[in-house]
Formats: sequence, structure tokens, C-alpha cells
Amino acid sequence: MAQIVLDNVDKIYPGDVKGIDALSLDIRDGEFMVLVGPSGCGKSTALRSIAGLEDISAGTITIGSRVVNDLPPKDRDIAMVFQNYALYPHMTVEQNLAFGLQQRKTPKDEIRRRVTEVARLLGLEDYLRRKPAALSGGQRQRVAMGRAIVREPQAFLMDEPLSNLDAKLRVSMRASLSQLHERLGVTTVYVTHDQVEAMTLGQRVCVLRDGRLQQVDTPQALYNAPVNLFVAGFIGSPAMNFTAARLVRDDGPAVLFAGHRLPVPDLVQARPGLAEYFDKELIVGIRPSDFEDADLAEPSWPRMTVRCSVTEELGSDIHVIFEVDAPPVQHPSISDARAGSEEDDEAIQLVADKTLWTARVAPRSRIKPGSLATLAVDVSNLHFFDLASGLAIGRSSAV
Repeated sequence: MAQIVLDNVDKIYPGDVKGIDALSLDIRDGEFMVLVGPSGCGKSTALRSIAGLEDISAGTITIGSRVVNDLPPKDRDIAMVFQNYALYPHMTVEQNLAFGLQQRKTPKDEIRRRVTEVARLLGLEDYLRRKPAALSGGQRQRVAMGRAIVREPQAFLMDEPLSNLDAKLRVSMRASLSQLHERLGVTTVYVTHDQVEAMTLGQRVCVLRDGRLQQVDTPQALYNAPVNLFVAGFIGSPAMNFTAARLVRDDGPAVLFAGHRLPVPDLVQARPGLAEYFDKELIVGIRPSDFEDADLAEPSWPRMTVRCSVTEELGSDIHVIFEVDAPPVQHPSISDARAGSEEDDEAIQLVADKTLWTARVAPRSRIKPGSLATLAVDVSNLHFFDLASGLAIGRSSAV
């Protein structure tokens, strides 16, 4: 096991294109760190730089106690697991598992012991004589992971290893990966574009945008206290709802937007710096999970009356989609976050100068499409952002 430290690392491609830009990241010994972000954000470049598959342009990378900038991949004592499995098709599972050890002149008895142990750990004992073509996608991925584990490296580097699997198998493989890390305790750096994967696997998650670190923290902290609009818009599904709003003092502190008024009497004191935005425009974010059907909600929560456009009944909850009488917030951070998610806000804007919002309510709700609905809002969880910079107001978290 080993700590991995990236100190002010740059990767500049021809044409002065920055793949990663002044990236500093401390991955703790034994930690499961996930790098997440939209396509082109630099996550795979960062992983390949740690592995030595990319030469960095500036900064230092340390694995354990060694600076590895000038070491070739084979001398960095890491093992990679790729998206495409990278198995040798003409070899059996047993031969695939043993191959790396044979290349390192490991004694035969030691190879046999390690292969047997890893096959048992991954449930591959019955497949050792099979070739990759005779395995399912999940079995092939387990072999690819086994080939990495059998080497007993200081760190595992995983580049979107589950993206070729179907949705149900991805869920079970995520659980298997978590159990493996719990057992082995090996430092793991895992790249994914899937925020659900990131949030369920990572002990900490590093969010990247255009090669720059946006925030690194626990999954819950990223969700509850995003440091800027990009992180707020990227993390969470369904995505956070945004609107331009005004903070006012009349009859007590309140947020005004699109004909709605939400009293926030306790937030001004609780959020440092928020008081400076009285009578100014800012951006307010409300997560779908902070709404509830008013008939089922806390009596103290403020109410909003809206017209429901669509309901999506998912069994465990209901998504209520409704119009807000305000144009979508135009900010590069939100556009970039949406582009990196599976949701495409622009594709569902059916009414000019209005925004579609989503509320997630209890399955007992009787809200129906086309009806007027009263929603309650947990205002203690409102998010506020500066209109110009996109930075969160009154929130702080690890970056």
C-alpha cells in the first residue's frame, strides 16, 4: 500500500492544450479515491500520468516514498484495470492471472499460491480452464481485476472498468469492488464519468473540470456542500434545480423568485457572507429531494403552489416535473455540468422563458399531471451561489 501525491501537476499537449492544469491531490494510504467529471475533464489523463503512460509537463508525482516522474510504468509498482479487460484471448483464465508474475520471474510455487488465492477471492475457481471468449462480461472483468490483484502492487489504478457492463451487473460489480477494497485495503484510484458509481464507491471523490480540481471530499459532503455551481449541477440525480433569485429583508429574510417567496429566517446567520447579498440577485439551488408533497411534509416548511406537468412513478418515490416562471439560468458552469451528466436540460424546455424543475416526493403522494400541486420546501438545505463567479455562498468544504 502507498500514499499517492500529485503536486501541481500539468499535462500540456501540442497546441498548448492542457489535459490537467496545476492538479494537486493527496490520495491517502489505503484510500479508495474516485476521479469523476465530464468527458475531457482530465480524469483519465491524471490516471495515466500516475501510471506513467503519460509524461507530465510539470509538477511531481509521488507513490509511497518515491518520486516517480522519470520511472517507466513497470517500475512504479502499480497495477491497472482497463475498460476493455485487456485479456489475452489465447490464454486460459489461469494463464491470464499468472502471466504478469511469470514475466517477473516469480517462483512457480508462489505463482500457484497467488493464483489459487485470487481465484477463490473472486469466485473464479470453476473458470480457470476457460478462455475469455467463453466468459460473460462480468466474469472477464473479474479476471482483469484478478490479474491486477495477483501482483500485490502498492496501488490499483482503474479506468472505467465497469462501463462495458449492463446496468444490473454494474450494480453488483460495484458491491464486489467495495468488498474487495475492504478486504485488501490497497490504495485505489478509480476513474468514472458515472456520478452514481463515484458516489457509491469512493471514500472520497475528486471532481474535475477542464483539467482543474473543483472539489475533493466525501460523497455526502459533495452532495450537501458543493463549493460551486459546477459541482452542484454535476453531483446529484435528478440534478439540482437552479433559478435567479433575490434575497430580501421585508417581513423577515426571504428568497424571491418566479413569483414564489420562501422565508429563510435562520439561514442568514448560519451561512457566513449571505447577509451581504440582501437586495442583490444571486442563484438559488434546490435539490429535488428537498421538496415534499405539502400533505405529507413538515408543517413548518414553506409552501409553493405549482402546476404539475408530468409525474414519474418510480416505486420508491415520485418525480414531479413542473414549470417555474423564469428562464433557465445561463451560466457556463451549469452548461458544463449538464453536458457531463445523463440529463439534457435543453432537450426538455418546451415553453419559452420557463424552466422545468423536478421534485422528488413520497410514493404516497396524490399529485397528478395537469393538477395544481402544493409542494413544501426544506429551506434549511437551500444552496446559494454568486451570480458572476458561480462560487457557493456561505459554504466551505475540502478542495
